[in-house]
Amino acid sequence: MSGYVPKDNSGSLFVNDKKERDSQPDRRGGARIDGVDYWVSGWIKKKEDGTPWMSLSFQRKDAAASAPKKAETQAAMDDEIPF
Repeated sequence: MSGYVPKDNSGSLFVNDKKERDSQPDRRGGARIDGVDYWVSGWIKKKEDGTPWMSLSFQRKDAAASAPKKAETQAAMDDEIPF
């Protein structure tokens, strides 16, 4: 049996129980939009009057796997510096 696959143009968010800093998202999850899978992050914020709202960020799942790691990128840049 295969894993859960969300319906197109839908997703889910769950409480981020690994949050250690305020900059990390309060909610984490995934979504499928037009057949492309995304990681979804959400931060709970409050308006000046105290009304809560959620800020969302989307990152393609395939982009995370293909993006070079920061250390690899820095090493490549160091090799190209002529001095």
